[in-house]
Amino acid sequence: MIRVFGAGLAWIGLHGTAALAVSIFIGLALPALSTFLRPYLTLAVFCLLTLAFLRVDKNAIRLRLRRPALLVAALVWMMLGAPLLTWLAIEASGLAVLGPDVVLALFIATAAPPVMAAPAFIYLLGLDATLSLALSVAALIVTPLTAPFIGELMLGPSLPLSVGGLAVQLSLLLTGAFLLSAAFRKLAGAERLSRSSLHISGLNVLLLLFFAIAAMDGVALSFLQKPAFTLGLTALTFVLALLQIGLTLLVFAPASREDAYAIAHTCGTRNMGLMVAAFGGTLPEFTWLWFAVGQFPIYMLPMLLKPFVRVFCRPNSESVT
Repeated sequence: MIRVFGAGLAWIGLHGTAALAVSIFIGLALPALSTFLRPYLTLAVFCLLTLAFLRVDKNAIRLRLRRPALLVAALVWMMLGAPLLTWLAIEASGLAVLGPDVVLALFIATAAPPVMAAPAFIYLLGLDATLSLALSVAALIVTPLTAPFIGELMLGPSLPLSVGGLAVQLSLLLTGAFLLSAAFRKLAGAERLSRSSLHISGLNVLLLLFFAIAAMDGVALSFLQKPAFTLGLTALTFVLALLQIGLTLLVFAPASREDAYAIAHTCGTRNMGLMVAAFGGTLPEFTWLWFAVGQFPIYMLPMLLKPFVRVFCRPNSESVT
């Protein structure tokens, strides 16, 4: 039985990455299951973080740290530059009059670190994901410092948690996941972990499926009751993700095209689930809906942008390692 389960996990790990987009539609098709799983969303985020730390390739990160300038620039842009531009846009356009729920949605969509599946998406596009991996790990580490700062700027007293509370919650999630992954790594050993890479990938896919279903709570009902509004909001999440990708491509145009796109796509796929988990899984209705439909671009853009990537990266496909 254990062997069959292990073989099943390995098969999912080998074939599951390209099928991740289907998981969000499962959540739409099974709204009762989404409602049931929603209280466990924070646990799913914690488990995904643990697996992410468990799978970190230290050698790949060391290679990038030999030339840290691009990595540091990308980190500063992603965790400070992009969210600060969003804050300035909110202030200049008067979007704040729409209420704190809207601003909170923009906060979690631009101040969060990238999803830890971002390197897998880069691999799926046929590019070198080393830079994306290093950037994702670095962004996770600095999130407890940058996110509360951005949250105070954007929301002030409307932030669901105090600045200190948000920093503590994020630190607890990240530190706990890191320590648990370190314990697993020590118990299993490097050789066994290497042999089990497909099994870990399969478990990661199952957890992403769990997370996506839980995140879809209320979305099916919203599509039924307010189809135009929900479709419009979904389109806006695509627009924001594409804006982050497009602006990042412009900022990092001096780098190689492959590196520039790796940074851009990583920047456009934010781990909003981590922010939701830090807030205890409770958000205002509008913000939750934004977070939920915001999973569509995360899971679908790798496939939708693949033709663009083939053309964009063809002239200069050599990456800096």
